Amino acid sequence: MAVVIKVKHKEKIMGRLRHGADLLGELSEICKKEKIQLGRLEAIGAVQKACIGFYNQEKREYQFITIDQPLEITNLTGNISIKDGNPIVHAHLTLSDSSGKAYGGHLAPGTIVFACECMIESFDGSLLERGFDQETGLPLWTVQE
Repeated sequence: MAVVIKVKHKEKIMGRLRHGADLLGELSEICKKEKIQLGRLEAIGAVQKACIGFYNQEKREYQFITIDQPLEITNLTGNISIKDGNPIVHAHLTLSDSSGKAYGGHLAPGTIVFACECMIESFDGSLLERGFDQETGLPLWTVQE
């Protein structure tokens, strides 16, 4: 059975991330500081370098690649939920290089901000907590009442 909840809009915050910051780390810190435990996010901008992941379903583990060049963030979208009692950002991004070649995957630590503008929307509702899913090997949502 699907895991679904109803949520109500709480607030939106918008801002610019720090040049040279770790993209995932900076978004996570904002969520902790603002006490956002349930939400969604999006961002655009550019990175100095990137680390993105792909989940290998057969091996049940992430494989990461580092792209050590300037890239545009053409899209970053994600959600905020709870894991081990703390807010966790789960985001995917699409990047492009100077020739228009696109890269995409799971946002990982090591993606360094050149310039980035973000929007985070928080919700009220039952919390979604990430717990180990035996079938996939991933930390997926369960409902926390």
